[in-house]
Amino acid sequence: MDGAAVLAALGSDARAGLSAAAAAQRLREHGANELPPPPKRPSWLRFLLQFHNVLIYVMLGSAVITALLQHWIDTGVLLGAVIINAIIGYIQEGKAEDALDTIRSMLSPHSIVVRGGERAEIDARELVPGDIVALASGDKVPADLRIVAARSLRASEAVLTGESEAVEKTPDPVAADAVLGDRGNMLYSGTLIASGQATGVVVATGRSTEIGRISVLLEQVEAVTTPLLRQMARFSHWLALFILAMVAMTFVLGVLWRGHAPADMFMMAVALAASAIPEGLPAIMTITLAMGVRRMAARNAIIRRLPAVETLGSVTVICSDKTGTLTRNEMAVQRVVTAAQVFEVSGVGYAPTGGFHLLGAAVAPADHPDLLEIGRAAALCNDASLSRHDGDWQMQGDPTEGALLTLALKAGLDPAGEARALPRTDVIPFESEHRLMATLHHDHEGRGIIYVKGAPERILDFCAFQRGGPGQAALDPDYWRRQATDLAARGLRVLAVAAKPVPGEQREVRFADLEDGACLLGLLGIIDPPRAEAVAAVAECHSAGIRVKMITGDHVDTARAIGAELGIGRGKSSLTGAEIEIMDDEQLREVVGEIDVFARASPEHKLRLVQAMQANGQVVSMTGDGVNDAPALKRADVGVAMGLKGTEAAKEAAHMVLADDNFATIGNAVREGRAIYDNIRKFVLFMLPTNGGEALVVISAILFDLPLPLTAAQVLWINLVTSSTLGLALAFEPPERDVMQRAPRDPKEPLLSWFFAWRVAMVSLLMLAGALGLFLWETSRGASLETARTMAVSAVVAAEMFYLFNSRHVLHSALSREGLFGNPQVLLAVAVCALLQLAFVYAPPLQQVFGSTALSPDEWTRVLLAGLLVFTVAELEKLVIRRLGLAGRGGTP
Repeated sequence: MDGAAVLAALGSDARAGLSAAAAAQRLREHGANELPPPPKRPSWLRFLLQFHNVLIYVMLGSAVITALLQHWIDTGVLLGAVIINAIIGYIQEGKAEDALDTIRSMLSPHSIVVRGGERAEIDARELVPGDIVALASGDKVPADLRIVAARSLRASEAVLTGESEAVEKTPDPVAADAVLGDRGNMLYSGTLIASGQATGVVVATGRSTEIGRISVLLEQVEAVTTPLLRQMARFSHWLALFILAMVAMTFVLGVLWRGHAPADMFMMAVALAASAIPEGLPAIMTITLAMGVRRMAARNAIIRRLPAVETLGSVTVICSDKTGTLTRNEMAVQRVVTAAQVFEVSGVGYAPTGGFHLLGAAVAPADHPDLLEIGRAAALCNDASLSRHDGDWQMQGDPTEGALLTLALKAGLDPAGEARALPRTDVIPFESEHRLMATLHHDHEGRGIIYVKGAPERILDFCAFQRGGPGQAALDPDYWRRQATDLAARGLRVLAVAAKPVPGEQREVRFADLEDGACLLGLLGIIDPPRAEAVAAVAECHSAGIRVKMITGDHVDTARAIGAELGIGRGKSSLTGAEIEIMDDEQLREVVGEIDVFARASPEHKLRLVQAMQANGQVVSMTGDGVNDAPALKRADVGVAMGLKGTEAAKEAAHMVLADDNFATIGNAVREGRAIYDNIRKFVLFMLPTNGGEALVVISAILFDLPLPLTAAQVLWINLVTSSTLGLALAFEPPERDVMQRAPRDPKEPLLSWFFAWRVAMVSLLMLAGALGLFLWETSRGASLETARTMAVSAVVAAEMFYLFNSRHVLHSALSREGLFGNPQVLLAVAVCALLQLAFVYAPPLQQVFGSTALSPDEWTRVLLAGLLVFTVAELEKLVIRRLGLAGRGGTP
């Protein structure tokens, strides 16, 4: 539909605009040009929802048990931990709705409109469909506009499409099914006018704009739970069922078989439940995750939600936006083609570092006059500027022209000096209709020259000659077309540069002056290059078994070229947004696993791709920095936003923000996430045998009609004081050496494998043998019940101390310098635990509370031997598994 038809459909006029009455009526019909805030959950409800967590339920259940046992201090400690956890979650997650507020703030506050035939400045909130809006370079677009008139118009749509290069805009009609990035006659709310002027008619406001649709997508996107929480939910449910069944069976056997009074058996059953529930597990998990947050913050990764730390460790696919994430968001000339040679240009960004290379060897531009002339033309036929502030090079103007200035500096030219030597006399500004820019210059001796740059096919039409060495030769069009095709196939944007001498008295430049006799200087291949650190980070992710996929709004050829440089999607096909559009969800699920490069993708496409991968069982991380990334960031298992160049909308929707915008930080985050999951498993593998051993001791006493070797109070002492103190040290374990050589963990893999179940059973039986054996040994020798119980408790604690060293590595031996001394916190925890256990044995107040008694040196020797038994057998088991080659992926059978 052409501009006149659009104006007619909207009942507007390009010169007069809407009348005041019509504008007021439409404002009532369509509402204000803003994104209305969605209903927000009240703060009290958001706080209460922090308790809706399976880990919190376990802690509350533990608190109920301790309350039943009238251990009010333990109850208070557990409830305090629950409340502190809720407060942390409330603070960490309380600002999730800010993403919508951020998008609303992107709307331009004021606009120049034509109403009743007069220009006026109004609040952008008052814009309505049919309003005529005037825009100039630097303006933020206030609503979605259909262009009706334009001059040298280019718009920066990176926040919406992900395309770093400013886009040419014209009033010309486009195909009805054109994707967002190809709608050259539209300006979108929240984007910027990079250069030129435009008049447009408002076609959509508020929630109806493209940014508004993203806001609606964010409202509709549901956050997902994390692999760890899903596994802990399954594990906790099965553990709870097992404990309930075990307690019920033991109660029934004790009453019906052994004839115990129901009241006595109830207290025994409570003691059994207290022994079987790992009360410290939720608290240690939270502390482990919080420690991960601290370590990652030191590495420039800011975590907004605690479980995201662990989730990164289980990521199987990283979907990344291209512009500003994998690339620098700074254009650079990579290749210069002359009539005789093809030069590679090194260096990235706008800093003039790097140089020219021919067949891999560095060359001096001064030895190649054709290079100098191309650099001179690039500097003079240019409206951008480069300046250095505090050591950083900053560009003002069009990114492509900024790259041309950098090229001139690399060639050893001074753009300011060149401008003084050849002052500009006239200019034909860039027009998308003509696809070129031309400038007229005169030196101080009166000689004139025209420099022109633009689309190769356009410039070739003007040229009769080509620069060849010191002079010029007849143009070889076929050669230049082949070279232009080659540059385009590499994903480079191609510019042609030409020159034409003119008489000194000519003071104006016209299109007619270009039509005959120009000399083609060369072709330039320009691209937004990949970050060097991103290349290494992608390789590291691949070695860790993680697929990296690039989802961008940029052109498919550019996306393929950048992907090839990064090692993404080599030799594989790509998929465009238009192709995604015609696929249903099932078809998309079938192809998404085999394709790594997706181009011309809209926000809905990115969201569908993430959902398709999740439906295939993948744990997906989405990185990005633009408004267009926000819905997919929120829906992903881990959304990762760029902190420096990222929009606030992306940051608020993400689970993690990279403070340094460095894709390599994601590799560090994955390593940290895997280490945290390893440490949690190590803690579970450490704590459960303690609970298992205690439970077996209580069950054995009930089944064999023995006095209880452990009272409920003593069980809680072991679980909440000594076991948690020791287990906390595992939160400080450094990553295993091979942590980034493993394949990603299967999200469906249970928290406890069959090997882990075997290890738990083995160590539980060893603890049973030590504790119950010492208890029976002491009672058979006439020791008091209190002394025998003190020996049993001390045997379990000693076994825990020794087993902590076993637990530092699942299969690697602890009998090494690193195994014994590699984690100072383990030594500290053992020392603290030893002091606590000595207080349990010798401190009169604790003797009164727990019924403990003092032990002799001989009795301590037997206690230490019981602990050493666990350590020795566990190390022998590791040795056998290693010798038999039963160790599998990640160091576990």
